[in-house]
This record gives sequence, structure tokens and C-alpha cells, in this order.
Amino acid sequence: MTCLSCQSAKQAELLAEILIHFPGLKNIDKPAVWLFPRLLTCLDCGASQFRVPEQQLAMIEIVTVAEVAATREPENRICPKPHAR
Repeated sequence: MTCLSCQSAKQAELLAEILIHFPGLKNIDKPAVWLFPRLLTCLDCGASQFRVPEQQLAMIEIVTVAEVAATREPENRICPKPHAR
């Protein structure tokens, strides 16, 4: 397999410990999500990739879907910009 960024074949599989935080002060009370993935890292450009396990992905989805729903404006409240004269 080659790197998706630079097409190098020089890659290493590494173990990682990742703590995902949700951005902004409004999310300060949201629990962070721990991941312990295997990283595939390019030794030429440093690009890395990993998969989020299903259970942790579900946790991330719950927080982000709730956040998007809370910040979405109803369509009838969106007003077009007035035309310049």
C-alpha cells in the first residue's frame, strides 16, 4: 500500500493513544473520547491514517449531531440579502 498523500511506499504501522475533544466552550462539559488505534504513518511526508472503532464513532456522532441540530436555523428564518441600489 502506498501513501495517499505522496504515494511513498515507506510506511510504518504504529500504536497510538488519541483523546478527541469537542471544540468550543459550549462543549466543555462533553466527555472526551479515547481511541487506541493503529496508525499507518508515511515515513516520507508524515501523513497518517486510522479508523475510529464503531463504539467510539457512535459516541462522536451523538455529540456532533446534537450540536448541529441545536445550532441549525429553521429555513423560514433565513432572509435573503437586500439588493444594492
